[in-house]
Amino acid sequence: MTGHSGTTEDLEKLDIRVGRVIEVQSFPEGRYSTHILMIDFGPELGTKKSLAKLAPNYEGPELIGRQVLAVVNFPPRQIGKHLSEVLTLGVPDENGNVILLRPDRDVPSGGKLY
Repeated sequence: MTGHSGTTEDLEKLDIRVGRVIEVQSFPEGRYSTHILMIDFGPELGTKKSLAKLAPNYEGPELIGRQVLAVVNFPPRQIGKHLSEVLTLGVPDENGNVILLRPDRDVPSGGKLY
């Protein structure tokens, strides 16, 4: 077995929730982030802002209504004049550009990854 030092407790420290993108703005002045997402995580958490590097795979408008996964319990991060409240999760494609993680079926917003 290869070195696996993490435990299930480590994973449980991350609060990863599903939310629905309700608004997208391009953020051309961002050095790393290219878009500002407003994501609805349901009644418990409400709507949160996330700055994410989505170009060139996403133009933005096609994400409206799409569900995404995000870490919701990291401290907010100041990016330029914006406060990124959650970390939207993605994985790199063959060119190192972001592909967003999402459930393969529609699920209730706010659901926690387990």
